[in-house]
Amino acid sequence: MAATIMQILDSTIANVALPHMQTALGATPDTITWVLTSYIVASAIAIPLTGWLSDRIGSRTLFLWSVVGFVIASMLCGLATSLTDMVFYRILQGIAAAFMNPLSQTVMLDINPPEKQAKAMSVWGMGIMVGPILGPVLGGWLTENYDWRWVFFVNLPVGIACFAILWALLPSRPIRRRPFDLFGFALLAVAVSALQLMLDRGQSEDWFRSGEVWVEAMVALAAAWMFGVHLFTGRRPMFERALLANRNLMTGLFFMLVVGVLMMATMALLPPMLQSLYGYPVLDTGLLLVPRGIGIVASMWVAGRLIGRGVDPRLLVGVGLTIAAASLWEMTGWTLVMGRERFVVTGLIQGAGLGLVFIPLNLIAFATLGPEHRTEGSSLLNLARNIGASVGISVVTAFLAINTQTGHQELAGHVTAYSTSPVDPSLTAVLGANGEAVTAMLNAEVTRQAAMIAYLDDFQLMMVLTLLAIPLVLLLRRPPRAGAIKVDADAMGH
Repeated sequence: MAATIMQILDSTIANVALPHMQTALGATPDTITWVLTSYIVASAIAIPLTGWLSDRIGSRTLFLWSVVGFVIASMLCGLATSLTDMVFYRILQGIAAAFMNPLSQTVMLDINPPEKQAKAMSVWGMGIMVGPILGPVLGGWLTENYDWRWVFFVNLPVGIACFAILWALLPSRPIRRRPFDLFGFALLAVAVSALQLMLDRGQSEDWFRSGEVWVEAMVALAAAWMFGVHLFTGRRPMFERALLANRNLMTGLFFMLVVGVLMMATMALLPPMLQSLYGYPVLDTGLLLVPRGIGIVASMWVAGRLIGRGVDPRLLVGVGLTIAAASLWEMTGWTLVMGRERFVVTGLIQGAGLGLVFIPLNLIAFATLGPEHRTEGSSLLNLARNIGASVGISVVTAFLAINTQTGHQELAGHVTAYSTSPVDPSLTAVLGANGEAVTAMLNAEVTRQAAMIAYLDDFQLMMVLTLLAIPLVLLLRRPPRAGAIKVDADAMGH
């Protein structure tokens, strides 16, 4: 559990420190998000390796080395002096983190008898939500009272204690030799990496006016196409073809993309907005994000109780997406002059919607899978969620930069000596005399207003995506009532 919480914590703890990292690392608003996306993409690429590596070198060995690698990479992140170094170390950290989630779940199942596995997975499922709740608060407190580098250094004492206990008590599964689909894995890694590189570099290279972006897009498309063909025609593909014929799992993958966007893209947008536009200190920013996590945990508990009483999980998924869309619609009406109450209430509502989606969706996806396919199914769902998160962060960040520039141009065109005179007649004379201080003041306010409009456009984009996903609930099949309790143990953990 310590390893899992440490890994989940690092997916959100750095969010509130991004503005401070940007200054220290010499990054721009659209490149500093590479600190988030590099970690997520590395995890997404490495996740499919978990099962094969666990069989190859043993689950105990893999788990121990994952903790060691994660702690070392965390220390390197804290010592980074440039954005390039930080992204490289975050990639190493993401690779080590990728194995912790599935391995910790496997251990929880292995060390508990069948009659206690459901309870163990319930505790584990609730435990993984501690990270998103504590991440912004802990990151804000460390950044405000010490330095942003401590959001990474804090992993050292936890990691050392975790490693010591695992070394003493962790059991291991038998080693089993089996072939690895290196060709399929390479194609998947190239597709995901090229896509992310295109999204990260697109803004600075003026998108498809750049030859580099075209090359990256074509490589991503070609690799993804070849990976798809390989899945259907290869002799030993990375994922068994039976998974591709499962309607619930395939539909669940798309929903996981949406969940990844809603969870991580929103968490990437809110901290910079609260700090730069509203002027909240970093610790207050973290506290304002806590209600969202509380809403997730509370609705997860409610969803489990409702499913246990026979409520159709498909209904909960639809209701959860509707609530999430409603919260995003409310966010499109935010203004630069409003109190904390709206942030708190909206966060609670949005968290409640996501919690209602998370558990029922996993239940539906795994209810129609045989036990032999659940490990690979878990890898696919985690992969989809990570890709959705990384792509979502990159897309909303790119739109934020583009719409801020566009909004600034449109608003600045209306700031003249004639338009400012009704506000303060003295400004007309000052502007006419080329007063640099007043011009800078007006430009800063125009930039602030343009940025707010860009944030609202991003919220609207995510709302539309959520609304488009709701009709896909009709494609899901209701899981057998008899298997609900049995599968719930797996669902809580993914």
